[in-house]
Amino acid sequence: MERRAFLGALAAGTAGALVSSSPALAALAAVARDPRAFGAAGVAAAGGAAGVGRVARDIKKAVKIGMVNVEGALLDKFKLLAELGFDGVELDAPNGPAPEEVAAAKAATGLQVPGVVNNVHWGKPFSHPDEAVRAEGLVAMQQALRDAKAYGASSVLLVPAVVNKGVSYAEAWDRSTTEIRKLVPLAEELGVDIAFENVWNNFLLSPLEAARYVDSFESERVGFYLDVGNIVLYGWPEQWVATLGHRIKKLDIKEYSRAKLDGEGRWEGFKVELLEGDCDWPAVMAALDEIGYSGWGTAEIPGGGRERLADIAERMDRIFAS
Repeated sequence: MERRAFLGALAAGTAGALVSSSPALAALAAVARDPRAFGAAGVAAAGGAAGVGRVARDIKKAVKIGMVNVEGALLDKFKLLAELGFDGVELDAPNGPAPEEVAAAKAATGLQVPGVVNNVHWGKPFSHPDEAVRAEGLVAMQQALRDAKAYGASSVLLVPAVVNKGVSYAEAWDRSTTEIRKLVPLAEELGVDIAFENVWNNFLLSPLEAARYVDSFESERVGFYLDVGNIVLYGWPEQWVATLGHRIKKLDIKEYSRAKLDGEGRWEGFKVELLEGDCDWPAVMAALDEIGYSGWGTAEIPGGGRERLADIAERMDRIFAS
């Protein structure tokens, strides 16, 4: 996509903001066309009414499999998580555990596998200048979608593109949308969502743009995997929730402290426990209530053994109840 076309695509999504006396609301309206996307309409769509109590909250609790640092087979890890009150665990794909092993662990514990994480997208991103690398990434994502289906998962987390010194924003947009459109028919056939995560990849840096990107695929099987903690460095998660609305497929639960930026570096901000950073969890939960969100919240933080995972479970319960 040429720069002019790229900028034109963005302008089309936010043109209303230029002619409105309330630019922010106009931009939201232009991008989040579905009434469930934000505000009181989201409450109504969920079966509630603005200002009348809290919408019933149904958020299930999960962790990433890499957080479970205990000896034993997959079944042992599933058993521990079930004992600690978790509802599910996300696995990696492709090249994850055998579907038969996952099915047995699920049956024995009642634990669910809500989604899988593409473990190839950083090494073979869809924005890569080399077409052969992008092709390898495409094959890996196709397998991840099939693995998710085999595991009984409903989504695959995908970092859609990476912008850097050698890859421009327009190139990342163009290359990634071209490759992801090739995946949409398979996702629709399998009934598995492609969910884009917001990470520090210099791409999709605003919620308006993220919504526009999702909508460009014109498929209910394409959405957003909102990482709450990743936003805090450069924005406010509750605002992303309001803008993305029904596009949010799943949530990553993570904390971040802006205070640690002073002399320590931006990555240090993650070195804080849940509920002890700058995520305004009550505001995030209220925003989720307004859009009628129900589904999964998955921790993506340093894990450990029983004691550590029990503490994470307790903190997540407090977040979801805030």
